[in-house]
Amino acid sequence: MKLLSNYPTEILILLFLIVTYVISAYEKISDWKGSVSYIKIHFKNSPLKSCVPFLLGILFILEIVASVLMMVGVYQLYTSTIKEIALLGITLSAMSIIFMLIGQRLAKDYAGAMSLGVYFIITICGVYLLNS
Repeated sequence: MKLLSNYPTEILILLFLIVTYVISAYEKISDWKGSVSYIKIHFKNSPLKSCVPFLLGILFILEIVASVLMMVGVYQLYTSTIKEIALLGITLSAMSIIFMLIGQRLAKDYAGAMSLGVYFIITICGVYLLNS
């Protein structure tokens, strides 16, 4: 249990975000057409309506890269207590949440934007802990 005894909060936050993003990326890629269709409807009255497939692709790539970096970061925390890769991954995670927030606000989905706040708070706690 060395891993959780040295960095329990950091590891749990990273695992939470890894699960969140891996499942989100899997859902996007396993039903790409359905995801694009759903998001197009969601953004039909926003300036983003014509860019949905491109923006969804960017978000997918960010989720995958952030997840991989956070996985490597968990491993590095366990083996050598190096935090930089985990910090990079969690920072990308925070940026992707900000991108989603922009989209939700432009779509005037205020409840959806508000729900992102929970993920952002957790992510910022991780950034703070990994940066200290």
